[in-house]
Amino acid sequence: MSQPRVPQIFAGKRRDARAARAKALATREGAANWLYEELQRDVLERLDFMRFEPARALVTGHAAEGLAAQLQARVADVATPTSPDEEQPIVGAPYDLIVSHARLDTVNDLPGALLHLRNALAPGGLAIAQFPGAGSLSALRQVMLAADGERPAARLHPQIDDRAAAALMQRAGFAKQVVDTHRMTVRYRSFDRLITDLREQALTSVLVSPAPYVGKAGLARAKAALEAMKDQEGKVAETFQILTLTGWR
Repeated sequence: MSQPRVPQIFAGKRRDARAARAKALATREGAANWLYEELQRDVLERLDFMRFEPARALVTGHAAEGLAAQLQARVADVATPTSPDEEQPIVGAPYDLIVSHARLDTVNDLPGALLHLRNALAPGGLAIAQFPGAGSLSALRQVMLAADGERPAARLHPQIDDRAAAALMQRAGFAKQVVDTHRMTVRYRSFDRLITDLREQALTSVLVSPAPYVGKAGLARAKAALEAMKDQEGKVAETFQILTLTGWR
């Protein structure tokens, strides 16, 4: 009996191109990196709290080098693959620690990716995966609906909530799995700054079917919608609901 085909929601080539563009943009002065700074801080705090001292670690995702550099003070061997494919067995296993930053929300076979992640851990190894989950980018979603008018297009990724993530962790065979969320709120004065932040941090769309071009009229509607949402200080609050999956082998 043939295995059911995994729906192709995300395009691997678009994801690689997004990562390459974000890496190039990160060299500019003042480039946004606040999301990954928060993810890195959170991972280090978790390791300190658990008093976990891995010998070999793997870190994937945009700006992985930043966390890898901080881990090198406590881990003898830290790997940062340039183009990881989470839907294939992980090269170089086993690892005592695997950290995935903002990657697993854009894989087509998430159950399979989590299974590969668990299989790449050494006995007693720890996996931490973080990405924006359900409830993220609510302001942008409203703005783009206004931009598209009567013909809304799929421009934002489908998002995973904590209950679904917990079920998937259990299905993959992780021990002592924990899924938790915390909210980041970032305030913007302009639509352009919001989009720039997303581009600089590899958070733009990688859907397999690109949405139609917005056009000048759609862009004007988007900016007008964001303008209408501003508070008394002239800013719009955007939400990033960070989902953190933690599990042991």
